[in-house]
Amino acid sequence: MTAPTHPKAEAFVAHIAEIPWQEYPGHFGGALSKALVRPETCGSRRVDFRISCYQPMAYVQEHVHQVQEQVYHVLEGEGMLTLDDRKVLMRRNDYVFVPPGVRHSFTNNGTVPLVFLVVTTPVEDSAEAPL
Repeated sequence: MTAPTHPKAEAFVAHIAEIPWQEYPGHFGGALSKALVRPETCGSRRVDFRISCYQPMAYVQEHVHQVQEQVYHVLEGEGMLTLDDRKVLMRRNDYVFVPPGVRHSFTNNGTVPLVFLVVTTPVEDSAEAPL
């Protein structure tokens, strides 16, 4: 089996407005994200870096990652984060580390958009993901 080829990663500077908003699978009600750093945007092999904006009542459904680690950092608004059976209100400047195997979801139950950064590594949630 041949290893997949990746475009050579190069340093770059970009403006966030150049990247389109997307509603990824498992995200609902206006839970939008911009994929800023990913293999298809810049050749990153290990990092998925996004900015997300969830309208009031928008959410990502509860899910569990096999090998991925995630960090959420709230920039604006507030939302309810679930971590297994625990609920935590996240507000501006709060951040969380979510290791593999932890059930989690995030919902904007506030009155203004919830804006946060998401860092995920590795990019793919499989044991075969490149290190």
